[in-house]
This record gives sequence, structure tokens and C-alpha cells, in this order.
Amino acid sequence: MKTPLLPASDKSGLYHYTTYFYHATQQYLLSCRRYYELQKIIRTQTLTTFFQPILNLQEGSCLGYEVLNRPPISSLFPDTESFYEFIGYTDQVFAFECFCRDLSFKRLSAALNEAEKPKDTVVFVNIHPQVLSDSNYRSGETIQLLARYGLSPQQVVFELTEKQAVHDYVAFERILSHYRSQGFRIAIDDAGSGYNSLKAIVSLKPEFIKLDKSLVRHIHLYPNQQHVVKLLQEFAADSGTYIIAEGIEEMEEIAFLREEGIQYGQGYAIKKPATELADVSLLFS
Repeated sequence: MKTPLLPASDKSGLYHYTTYFYHATQQYLLSCRRYYELQKIIRTQTLTTFFQPILNLQEGSCLGYEVLNRPPISSLFPDTESFYEFIGYTDQVFAFECFCRDLSFKRLSAALNEAEKPKDTVVFVNIHPQVLSDSNYRSGETIQLLARYGLSPQQVVFELTEKQAVHDYVAFERILSHYRSQGFRIAIDDAGSGYNSLKAIVSLKPEFIKLDKSLVRHIHLYPNQQHVVKLLQEFAADSGTYIIAEGIEEMEEIAFLREEGIQYGQGYAIKKPATELADVSLLFS
């Protein structure tokens, strides 16, 4: 039996289908263009590497630097967030993370030489848990890469991103123990931003806890934020973990955090990310 055609007077169904098909096709084509642009960025190494200092709020000295790799701004990727969000939807997460790791160490080594900084300067490197779980990464490949650039595991802090990607915390903790035995340290970022970050803190026992910027912003004005930070601070003290306040944008926030005994801080109020290793050791001297 043939399916009857829509009456001439009722074309709404066909219109909605045509509209859906058009938008779906446009979205697919956009994804293809973004995918090819991502491949081009990796192939030509056109990421710009920035270094943002992490300051000891109590002493004024520089603990180290977080490495931030940012793409060129374009119509396909109007900001850094859209770029990294897109990667998460592709099959290129592992390849891109390895590319970023290699690029970060290479450019850190060059920046250390140019700024005449000590070779053992601490560096925080963002990394996806999937990469740490890979057997090649654990086989000593990373140590060989560090040695090539005159760096050591003792100065590297792996800052875990995408904590929701960790499904088996017991198994992943064993993986982290392997890295710790080689000298690497672990940081959990966005602490206090949700269940996954809190579970990661308790289960993975990081050396550093980075407070989510939503807790730090205007912390001197909001008792609820202060209470959450106090709880995390007490946990850190009991577990031998250091706290880093991220996203500091005002001097009033620095003053409050120092008064409360928070050890480390990072943000625009201290120093914006730069392509060179900035000297901020005199800020509180």
C-alpha cells in the first residue's frame, strides 16, 4: 500500500523536515571545517604557549608556572573555550593531549633558557586522565621527553582536567602512584565546582588543590564562599595538601586569602599569562 502524499494545504511537516535537514547539514559541515582546522593547528604547531605564575601569597615568592596552550582566534574557533570544547567531541583527545604535552615541555625549556630561570622551576601541565592511563605514557616515554629538554619529573605537576572521565578511582589511584614513584606530582583543579572535583580530591589525594574561580571571585564579600574554602583548607591541612586559589582578579581577594592563610594564588591580579616567564617575586616584598 502506498503512503498517501500530504494534502496540498498541509505542508508544515515537510517544511519542518526540510528545515531540520538544512540545519543538520550546516552543523555537519561546520564540524568538518573545525576538524580540518584542528588537524592544521596540530600539523603546523600554531598554538601559542603562555605561562601564568603561581605565587606564594605568604612569602611573595614564585612557586612555578602553569602552561596554557591557546589556539589562534578565528571564525571557526572564536575563543579558547570553544576550541577545547570541540576537541572533547572528537576522536582526537588523546592525540591532541600528547601534542600539547610535547609542545609544552619544548617551549618551557626554551623559555627557561631565555629568561635564565633555574632549570628545576616547577611547571603545572594540564592533562586528560585518559592520557595518564595510556601504557605508552607510563612506559617511560614522558621521562625520556623531559630528559631531551633538560627537565625532570620532580618539577612537573600534572593538573587533571575532565575529572568526569575517571570512572574507576581505585584503579586510577594506582596509576597515579606509579607517576608519583617517578617524582611527578598531581593537582586537582576547579575544586568546589561540583561532585566530581570533590570526589577526585578525596580519592586521588593530590599534592595541590586548585580552588575554582567561582569560590575565589569576591570571596572577601560572601560568607558562603568563605565557609566552603575554610572546609577545603581544613581538609588540605589534615592531608598534607597545598591549596592554590585560582582566578584572583582583585587585590581585596589577595588580602583576604593571605589573611586566611591560603598558601598559593594565581590570577590576573597577580600576573596575566604571558609568552615569557615573568618575574613576580617582588610583588609582596
